[in-house]
Amino acid sequence: MERTVNWRKSFFTIYIGQAFSLLSSSAVQFSIIWWITIETGSAMALTIASVIGLLPQAVIGLFAGVWIDRFNRKKIMIIADSAIALSSFLLGVLFIIGIESIIFVYIVLFIRALGETFHKPALQAAIPQLVPPSELTKAGGLGQMISSSCSMVGPMLGALLMSVTSLQYALLVDVLGAIFAVITLSFVKIPKYTVNQRSKLSFMQDMKQGIRAIQSNKALLRLSIPMLISTLIFVPIGTLLPLMVRDYFNGTAWHNGIVQTLFSSGMLIAAMVIGITGGLKKQFFMISLSTGLLGICALIGGILPSHLFSVFCIVVFVMGTTGMGFNIPFTSYIQRTIPAENLGKVFSLVTSVMSFAAPIGMFIAGPISEIIGVSSWMICAGIVMIFVGILCYFLTREFDISLKTHRINFP
Repeated sequence: MERTVNWRKSFFTIYIGQAFSLLSSSAVQFSIIWWITIETGSAMALTIASVIGLLPQAVIGLFAGVWIDRFNRKKIMIIADSAIALSSFLLGVLFIIGIESIIFVYIVLFIRALGETFHKPALQAAIPQLVPPSELTKAGGLGQMISSSCSMVGPMLGALLMSVTSLQYALLVDVLGAIFAVITLSFVKIPKYTVNQRSKLSFMQDMKQGIRAIQSNKALLRLSIPMLISTLIFVPIGTLLPLMVRDYFNGTAWHNGIVQTLFSSGMLIAAMVIGITGGLKKQFFMISLSTGLLGICALIGGILPSHLFSVFCIVVFVMGTTGMGFNIPFTSYIQRTIPAENLGKVFSLVTSVMSFAAPIGMFIAGPISEIIGVSSWMICAGIVMIFVGILCYFLTREFDISLKTHRINFP
């Protein structure tokens, strides 16, 4: 089968182009968040930025999957990349001419998030059209390895840009990355899939079909509770790290860049291991274990004295590895068990639900961390995540047992 033999060539062609886009986007995202941190010094300002970045996926993502499954996924990714680059270019121009408004920064964060709302599910839905089912977990690890490499280098590049220039010129880097991503993606041929009912279903019927695909997947439903709680806790941890660095450890942009890079380094190494080995055989156990380890890391990070920044860096590195432990097997499970004609809808619906949970977590974490401090909030978050990991294990262990004992295929 051609897909089995040649999937690596098309897969890596896509991800090489995406690497440039992800690297520039990571650098620019770091620059924007650090600009907000320096200009406002407010946890609420960072909370607002985070919520704005999640709103498109939370609201529009509910419907985006239908369009992703109906139209050419490659064209959707190209349009999304182009829109993100254009927004960065326009904001850079506004800053150059002297219009430095946080409102415009929020607007650009919204547009960037809107592009991601379509881009990420389209990419995830297109991968099974290139990669054989038996290789999806490894492909997910390899893809995350490339993404994590960019996320690792991106913050340092962003810190460098912010130290030698200003935000307006850092924003222009994003344009170059998007251009390269669009060019490489244009050369990749993504096989088409046949959906006999696609033209007969109304928009709402198509959306309901995606909901039914989730409802019929018992393991996916069981995972939804711990994944929701994890989103409530995990997103604020990542968003409030810059304040933890600046206010608790008295760090600078370079210290924050080091923390972000170490976090991404952990993601990179974990993704590399999973990409090579396929991860643990019991993949639901891997999800539960990673969730509990994230809680332990957050708990340790919160109780560290303010002079032990070097130890905090180690904790953040380990924290980064835990994210891959539940993200990669969770994604590959969906890709492996959901029919191609529903993949875009399912990915968008799942991500939208998580995106609804994330702002709730931020609205809880933002005010609380302003009152009790970011470190105290991390302690509370860590305790909750440890219990979530235990809950996830008991909810999903039967699926690992069934897979090992009977070697059944998931529905």
